[in-house]
Amino acid sequence: MRLCICLMLLSLILCVNADSGLRRAGQFVRGAAGGAWDMFRAYRDMREANYKGADKYFHARGNYDAAQRGPGGAWAARVISDAREGWQSSVSGRGAEDTRADQEANEWGRRGGDPNRYRPAGLPRKY
Repeated sequence: MRLCICLMLLSLILCVNADSGLRRAGQFVRGAAGGAWDMFRAYRDMREANYKGADKYFHARGNYDAAQRGPGGAWAARVISDAREGWQSSVSGRGAEDTRADQEANEWGRRGGDPNRYRPAGLPRKY
């Protein structure tokens, strides 16, 4: 919850300082908040699915959904993805290769690539 509030406040400050106007600032903040929610939803679905090999799909899907909300959503997806990968690479011990592969899936989704590229066979259609 604190992360969402920080994202919204930082987004507002960045937009107002860029003199983009209150309306554009509001759009950016709404996009960032919605993007943060999309990232959370993808993470929640990944945990619920608990499906081996689906990690990259959920990374791509969360980033794709967030980026569809515009610049604010893409910004939130990038910040959240980079923070998570930075934390995970130093704590989980999965290594640089896994982090690189996760970031590739993140960028693929943010660029508008189809997340199904990473969808493992047999993952329930619910996701």
